[in-house]
Amino acid sequence: MSAEPLAIHEKTLSGEERDAKAVEMLKRVGLDESALRRYPLEFSGGQRQRIGIARALILRPKLVIADEPVLALDVSVGAQVLLLLQELQSEFGLTCLFISHSLPVVAQIATRIAVMRRGKLVEVGPTEQVLHQPRAEYTKELLAAVPVV
Repeated sequence: MSAEPLAIHEKTLSGEERDAKAVEMLKRVGLDESALRRYPLEFSGGQRQRIGIARALILRPKLVIADEPVLALDVSVGAQVLLLLQELQSEFGLTCLFISHSLPVVAQIATRIAVMRRGKLVEVGPTEQVLHQPRAEYTKELLAAVPVV
């Protein structure tokens, strides 16, 4: 499952080499090698996200686009996945375009934020500036709508 990108893009690797690289990446995202032979329905939502991350990174891309990567996860598992993504960004020198409707999630992971409304950018800037000194009225409305715990 996690070795499939290698089978497609690195055809000169043997099956054993693909499996070894897949196991290495699975371990890096917090799963053991038994995950290589299990079926998707045998994994939790958080484990499935980790497998998706492993598959995305196994070819060592420079850019990963993560569209709502923690949307269907409970808060604690989502936080673990966000921490993993931050670690992997640093470790692999990775640029991550993180798409989310959740400003608290964005605040945790982003270094820069682009706010869109109806398919158009309304504000772009460093995370601190956009979240604490927004310029666009729409950004202010979004921030005002975030529930405070």
